[in-house]
Amino acid sequence: MKPSLRKSTPNPPEGFTLIELLVVIVIVGVLSAIALPSFLNQANKAKETESKQYIGSLNRAHQAYFLEQNTFTNDFSLLGLGIKTQTTNYTYAIQDNTSTAATNVSYPQNTLSLRAHVGGVSVGSTTGVVGGELTTLAVLCQSQKPQAGDASGVTFAPEAGPSCTGSFENLGN
Repeated sequence: MKPSLRKSTPNPPEGFTLIELLVVIVIVGVLSAIALPSFLNQANKAKETESKQYIGSLNRAHQAYFLEQNTFTNDFSLLGLGIKTQTTNYTYAIQDNTSTAATNVSYPQNTLSLRAHVGGVSVGSTTGVVGGELTTLAVLCQSQKPQAGDASGVTFAPEAGPSCTGSFENLGN
């Protein structure tokens, strides 16, 4: 038998070239740069939800307290909510209370990325009812951009109830 004169071909190189790796890294970097701001925005919205819930709860607690005591209070413990006055993201306060109105404020710990919330509860009367029965009216306001909490974000008009002012927008009752 004759020996084969066949040439041995070298094995093709295995793995990735430097160019291929750089292209993948650039693509991942571009996708990360696009997704990161969106992710951070969603994280801030979740943190702001805490403030909206707390201020809304304080508004409802003030309404219930007024129905029982015929006045508003500055004391968190009397409202019976069991919520903290300070969390990782916000500090909460009851300010500017009178016998006919209460203001609840959230102060963000990070004023560069979190918006403040203000709640107002006041005594009003129902319209069109003989004798004008008294009721409590509430509003929840949110600052339009990140800033510190501000009790002046809510004003109280006699018989009309609380409303949002300045750089605060109405989120509802």
